[in-house]
Amino acid sequence: MHQRIISLLPSAAEIICLVGGQPEMVARSHEDDFPSTIQHLPILTEAKTRFTTSADVDRQVSEALSQGNSLYNLDVDQLKALQPSVIVTQDLCNVCSIDLVSVQRVASKMDPQPEIVTLNPTSIAEVMESITLVGTAIGHAKEAAKVRADLEGRVQKCKDVAAQVKMDNPDYKPKKVMFFEWTDPIYPAGHWTPEMIEMAGGVHPINPPGIPSKRVSVESVVAIDPDVLIICPCGLDMAATRKEYDIMMEKEWFRDLANKATTVALVDGNQMFNRSGPRLVECTEWLVMLLHNRPDFEPVDFPWERVK
Repeated sequence: MHQRIISLLPSAAEIICLVGGQPEMVARSHEDDFPSTIQHLPILTEAKTRFTTSADVDRQVSEALSQGNSLYNLDVDQLKALQPSVIVTQDLCNVCSIDLVSVQRVASKMDPQPEIVTLNPTSIAEVMESITLVGTAIGHAKEAAKVRADLEGRVQKCKDVAAQVKMDNPDYKPKKVMFFEWTDPIYPAGHWTPEMIEMAGGVHPINPPGIPSKRVSVESVVAIDPDVLIICPCGLDMAATRKEYDIMMEKEWFRDLANKATTVALVDGNQMFNRSGPRLVECTEWLVMLLHNRPDFEPVDFPWERVK
Protein backbone atom coordinates (compact mmCIF):
# COMPACT_ATOMS: atom_id res chain seq x y z
CA MET A 1 0.00 0.00 0.00
CA HIS A 2 1.28 3.45 -0.90
CA GLN A 3 1.65 5.58 2.22
CA ARG A 4 1.00 9.30 2.52
CA ILE A 5 3.43 10.48 5.17
CA ILE A 6 3.55 13.81 7.01
CA SER A 7 6.49 14.76 9.24
CA LEU A 8 5.91 17.38 11.93
CA LEU A 9 9.37 17.00 13.46
CA PRO A 10 12.79 17.67 11.87
CA SER A 11 14.39 14.47 13.21
CA ALA A 12 11.41 12.47 11.91
CA ALA A 13 11.87 13.87 8.41
CA GLU A 14 15.54 12.83 8.52
CA ILE A 15 14.64 9.30 9.62
CA ILE A 16 11.85 8.94 7.02
CA CYS A 17 14.26 9.92 4.22
CA LEU A 18 17.12 7.78 5.53
CA VAL A 19 14.98 4.62 5.54
CA GLY A 20 13.61 5.26 2.05
CA GLY A 21 10.26 6.92 2.73
CA GLN A 22 10.95 10.26 1.08
CA PRO A 23 8.92 9.60 -2.12
CA GLU A 24 5.84 9.03 0.05
CA MET A 25 6.16 12.27 2.04
CA VAL A 26 3.35 14.74 1.27
CA ALA A 27 4.06 17.55 3.78
CA ARG A 28 6.39 18.69 6.54
CA SER A 29 6.80 21.15 9.42
CA HIS A 30 8.42 24.57 8.92
CA GLU A 31 11.54 23.25 10.67
CA ASP A 32 11.98 20.19 8.43
CA ASP A 33 14.86 21.47 6.29
CA PHE A 34 17.10 18.39 5.98
CA PRO A 35 17.73 16.77 3.61
CA SER A 36 17.35 19.68 1.17
CA THR A 37 15.39 17.39 -1.22
CA ILE A 38 12.23 17.79 0.92
CA GLN A 39 12.15 21.57 0.87
CA HIS A 40 9.60 21.69 -1.96
CA LEU A 41 6.96 19.96 0.18
CA PRO A 42 4.06 21.98 1.62
CA ILE A 43 4.61 23.35 5.15
CA LEU A 44 1.93 22.72 7.80
CA THR A 45 3.27 24.61 10.83
CA GLU A 46 4.61 28.03 11.72
CA ALA A 47 6.22 29.40 14.86
CA LYS A 48 4.47 32.15 16.81
CA THR A 49 7.77 33.36 18.29
CA ARG A 50 10.39 35.33 16.37
CA PHE A 51 14.10 35.07 17.15
CA THR A 52 15.62 38.33 18.35
CA THR A 53 17.96 37.53 21.23
CA SER A 54 18.20 34.51 23.53
CA ALA A 55 16.78 36.43 26.49
CA ASP A 56 13.85 37.80 24.48
CA VAL A 57 12.91 34.40 23.03
CA ASP A 58 12.98 32.92 26.53
CA ARG A 59 10.52 35.65 27.60
CA GLN A 60 8.21 35.01 24.59
CA VAL A 61 8.20 31.26 25.24
CA SER A 62 7.60 31.59 28.99
CA GLU A 63 4.65 33.95 28.43
CA ALA A 64 2.99 31.69 25.86
CA LEU A 65 3.40 28.51 27.93
CA SER A 66 2.23 30.19 31.15
CA GLN A 67 -1.01 31.11 29.34
CA GLY A 68 -1.39 27.53 28.10
CA ASN A 69 -0.86 28.56 24.48
CA SER A 70 0.87 26.45 21.83
CA LEU A 71 4.01 28.03 20.36
CA TYR A 72 3.02 26.89 16.86
CA ASN A 73 0.16 27.25 14.41
CA LEU A 74 -1.00 24.14 12.56
CA ASP A 75 -2.59 24.42 9.10
CA VAL A 76 -5.54 22.13 9.90
CA ASP A 77 -7.36 22.55 6.57
CA GLN A 78 -4.31 21.65 4.51
CA LEU A 79 -3.46 18.72 6.76
CA LYS A 80 -6.96 17.27 6.32
CA ALA A 81 -6.93 17.87 2.55
CA LEU A 82 -3.68 15.90 2.19
CA GLN A 83 -5.34 12.79 3.70
CA PRO A 84 -2.19 11.40 5.32
CA SER A 85 -1.98 7.74 6.32
CA VAL A 86 0.87 8.34 8.80
CA ILE A 87 1.79 11.47 10.80
CA VAL A 88 5.11 11.44 12.68
CA THR A 89 5.31 13.94 15.56
CA GLN A 90 6.63 14.26 19.13
CA ASP A 91 5.60 14.73 22.76
CA LEU A 92 8.98 15.52 24.30
CA CYS A 93 9.27 19.30 24.12
CA ASN A 94 6.46 21.80 23.54
CA VAL A 95 9.07 24.48 22.86
CA CYS A 96 10.70 22.56 20.00
CA SER A 97 7.82 21.48 17.75
CA ILE A 98 4.03 21.32 17.52
CA ASP A 99 2.55 19.58 20.58
CA LEU A 100 1.00 16.12 20.33
CA VAL A 101 -2.45 17.16 21.62
CA SER A 102 -2.92 19.64 18.74
CA VAL A 103 -2.12 16.89 16.22
CA GLN A 104 -4.34 14.28 17.92
CA ARG A 105 -7.27 16.70 17.99
CA VAL A 106 -7.15 17.10 14.20
CA ALA A 107 -6.49 13.43 13.43
CA SER A 108 -9.41 12.25 15.55
CA LYS A 109 -11.84 14.12 13.28
CA MET A 110 -10.44 12.64 10.05
CA ASP A 111 -11.85 9.69 8.15
CA PRO A 112 -9.95 7.47 7.74
CA GLN A 113 -7.91 8.43 10.78
CA PRO A 114 -4.15 8.56 10.14
CA GLU A 115 -1.77 6.57 12.31
CA ILE A 116 0.12 8.92 14.64
CA VAL A 117 3.70 7.90 15.43
CA THR A 118 5.09 9.79 18.43
CA LEU A 119 8.84 10.05 19.00
CA ASN A 120 10.09 10.96 22.48
CA PRO A 121 13.68 9.70 22.70
CA THR A 122 15.82 10.85 25.63
CA SER A 123 18.89 8.69 24.92
CA ILE A 124 20.90 7.39 21.97
CA ALA A 125 19.39 3.91 22.41
CA GLU A 126 15.91 5.43 22.19
CA VAL A 127 16.88 7.45 19.10
CA MET A 128 17.96 4.15 17.49
CA GLU A 129 14.66 2.59 18.55
CA SER A 130 12.76 5.48 16.91
CA ILE A 131 14.42 4.59 13.57
CA THR A 132 12.91 1.09 13.89
CA LEU A 133 9.55 2.54 14.96
CA VAL A 134 9.31 4.95 12.00
CA GLY A 135 10.61 2.37 9.52
CA THR A 136 8.00 -0.16 10.64
CA ALA A 137 5.14 2.39 10.58
CA ILE A 138 5.86 3.49 7.01
CA GLY A 139 6.55 0.02 5.59
CA HIS A 140 10.35 0.31 5.43
CA ALA A 141 11.32 -1.99 8.31
CA LYS A 142 14.10 -3.77 6.40
CA GLU A 143 15.83 -0.52 5.36
CA ALA A 144 15.44 0.81 8.92
CA ALA A 145 17.19 -2.26 10.36
CA LYS A 146 20.15 -1.75 8.00
CA VAL A 147 20.39 1.98 8.77
CA ARG A 148 20.20 1.31 12.50
CA ALA A 149 22.93 -1.34 12.43
CA ASP A 150 25.24 0.99 10.52
CA LEU A 151 24.65 3.90 12.95
CA GLU A 152 25.09 1.68 16.02
CA GLY A 153 28.39 0.43 14.58
CA ARG A 154 29.63 4.01 14.25
CA VAL A 155 28.63 4.82 17.85
CA GLN A 156 30.56 1.76 19.01
CA LYS A 157 33.70 3.00 17.21
CA CYS A 158 33.42 6.27 19.14
CA LYS A 159 33.17 4.39 22.43
CA ASP A 160 36.14 2.22 21.44
CA VAL A 161 38.33 5.30 20.91
CA ALA A 162 37.42 6.65 24.35
CA ALA A 163 38.09 3.25 25.97
CA GLN A 164 41.46 2.95 24.22
CA VAL A 165 42.55 6.41 25.35
CA LYS A 166 41.79 5.45 28.98
CA MET A 167 43.67 2.15 28.61
CA ASP A 168 46.71 3.83 27.08
CA ASN A 169 46.88 6.42 29.84
CA PRO A 170 46.30 5.24 33.43
CA ASP A 171 46.23 8.88 34.65
CA TYR A 172 43.62 9.87 32.06
CA LYS A 173 41.26 12.55 33.29
CA PRO A 174 38.24 13.07 31.03
CA LYS A 175 37.84 16.64 29.84
CA LYS A 176 35.08 18.59 31.55
CA VAL A 177 32.68 19.94 28.96
CA MET A 178 30.23 22.81 29.37
CA PHE A 179 27.70 22.55 26.56
CA PHE A 180 25.44 25.60 26.17
CA GLU A 181 22.07 24.57 24.71
CA TRP A 182 20.83 28.11 25.36
CA THR A 183 22.91 31.10 26.44
CA ASP A 184 20.55 33.56 28.14
CA PRO A 185 19.27 32.25 30.49
CA ILE A 186 21.79 29.41 30.57
CA TYR A 187 20.49 25.95 29.72
CA PRO A 188 23.19 23.26 29.59
CA ALA A 189 22.76 20.25 27.32
CA GLY A 190 20.14 17.71 28.33
CA HIS A 191 18.79 14.29 27.36
CA TRP A 192 21.16 12.54 24.91
CA THR A 193 23.94 15.16 24.60
CA PRO A 194 25.63 14.54 27.99
CA GLU A 195 25.49 10.81 27.18
CA MET A 196 27.22 11.46 23.83
CA ILE A 197 29.90 13.53 25.59
CA GLU A 198 30.56 10.55 27.90
CA MET A 199 30.57 8.10 24.97
CA ALA A 200 33.25 10.27 23.36
CA GLY A 201 35.36 10.17 26.52
CA GLY A 202 34.43 13.47 28.19
CA VAL A 203 32.21 14.45 31.13
CA HIS A 204 29.39 16.99 31.44
CA PRO A 205 29.35 17.61 35.20
CA ILE A 206 26.59 20.25 35.25
CA ASN A 207 23.88 17.95 33.86
CA PRO A 208 24.37 14.17 33.71
CA PRO A 209 22.96 11.93 30.92
CA GLY A 210 19.23 11.39 30.51
CA ILE A 211 18.05 14.50 32.35
CA PRO A 212 16.17 17.26 30.47
CA SER A 213 17.90 20.59 30.02
CA LYS A 214 17.05 22.99 32.84
CA ARG A 215 18.03 26.54 33.67
CA VAL A 216 21.22 26.92 35.73
CA SER A 217 23.05 29.80 37.40
CA VAL A 218 26.26 31.46 36.21
CA GLU A 219 27.86 30.39 39.52
CA SER A 220 27.18 26.69 38.85
CA VAL A 221 28.74 26.97 35.37
CA VAL A 222 31.85 28.70 36.73
CA ALA A 223 32.13 26.13 39.55
CA ILE A 224 32.69 23.18 37.18
CA ASP A 225 35.82 24.91 35.76
CA PRO A 226 35.30 23.44 32.25
CA ASP A 227 38.14 22.48 29.90
CA VAL A 228 35.91 22.64 26.83
CA LEU A 229 33.14 25.14 25.98
CA ILE A 230 30.64 24.24 23.26
CA ILE A 231 28.12 26.91 22.28
CA CYS A 232 25.30 25.30 20.33
CA PRO A 233 22.00 27.12 20.95
CA CYS A 234 18.91 25.12 20.05
CA GLY A 235 17.45 26.19 16.69
CA LEU A 236 20.16 28.76 15.84
CA ASP A 237 22.32 28.63 12.72
CA MET A 238 26.03 29.55 12.65
CA ALA A 239 25.47 33.28 12.05
CA ALA A 240 23.07 33.58 15.00
CA THR A 241 25.37 31.42 17.17
CA ARG A 242 28.31 33.74 16.45
CA LYS A 243 26.23 36.72 17.57
CA GLU A 244 25.26 34.96 20.81
CA TYR A 245 28.93 34.13 21.42
CA ASP A 246 29.89 37.80 20.92
CA ILE A 247 27.20 38.86 23.42
CA MET A 248 28.53 36.31 25.93
CA MET A 249 32.10 37.55 25.47
CA GLU A 250 30.94 40.93 26.78
CA LYS A 251 30.34 39.26 30.17
CA GLU A 252 33.37 39.03 32.42
CA TRP A 253 32.52 35.61 33.87
CA PHE A 254 32.28 34.06 30.40
CA ARG A 255 35.48 35.74 29.17
CA ASP A 256 37.31 34.26 32.16
CA LEU A 257 35.90 30.79 31.38
CA ALA A 258 36.84 31.08 27.70
CA ASN A 259 40.37 32.25 28.58
CA LYS A 260 40.91 29.30 30.93
CA ALA A 261 39.37 26.65 28.64
CA THR A 262 41.62 24.68 26.31
CA THR A 263 38.94 24.49 23.61
CA VAL A 264 36.04 26.76 22.60
CA ALA A 265 33.78 25.69 19.73
CA LEU A 266 30.63 27.08 18.11
CA VAL A 267 28.18 24.65 16.48
CA ASP A 268 25.05 25.11 14.36
CA GLY A 269 22.40 24.23 16.95
CA ASN A 270 19.63 24.11 14.39
CA GLN A 271 21.18 21.20 12.49
CA MET A 272 23.32 19.51 15.14
CA PHE A 273 22.91 18.02 18.64
CA ASN A 274 19.41 19.38 19.33
CA ARG A 275 17.51 17.13 16.90
CA SER A 276 16.90 13.61 18.14
CA GLY A 277 17.73 12.04 14.78
CA PRO A 278 20.38 10.03 12.92
CA ARG A 279 22.87 12.90 12.73
CA LEU A 280 23.48 12.59 16.49
CA VAL A 281 25.94 9.89 15.40
CA GLU A 282 27.87 12.52 13.42
CA CYS A 283 27.78 14.74 16.50
CA THR A 284 29.29 11.95 18.61
CA GLU A 285 32.04 11.46 16.01
CA TRP A 286 32.67 15.22 16.06
CA LEU A 287 33.05 15.08 19.87
CA VAL A 288 35.67 12.32 19.48
CA MET A 289 37.53 14.56 17.02
CA LEU A 290 37.32 17.57 19.38
CA LEU A 291 38.18 15.84 22.67
CA HIS A 292 40.98 13.60 21.39
CA ASN A 293 42.37 15.57 18.45
CA ARG A 294 41.24 12.90 15.99
CA PRO A 295 40.69 14.71 12.66
CA ASP A 296 39.91 11.33 11.06
CA PHE A 297 36.62 11.38 13.01
CA GLU A 298 35.48 14.81 11.80
CA PRO A 299 32.27 14.39 9.79
CA VAL A 300 32.04 15.87 6.29
CA ASP A 301 30.14 19.18 6.07
CA PHE A 302 29.74 19.50 9.83
CA PRO A 303 28.73 23.14 10.53
CA TRP A 304 31.03 24.40 13.27
CA GLU A 305 34.00 26.63 13.94
CA ARG A 306 36.81 26.57 16.47
CA VAL A 307 37.28 29.79 18.41
CA LYS A 308 40.13 28.37 20.45
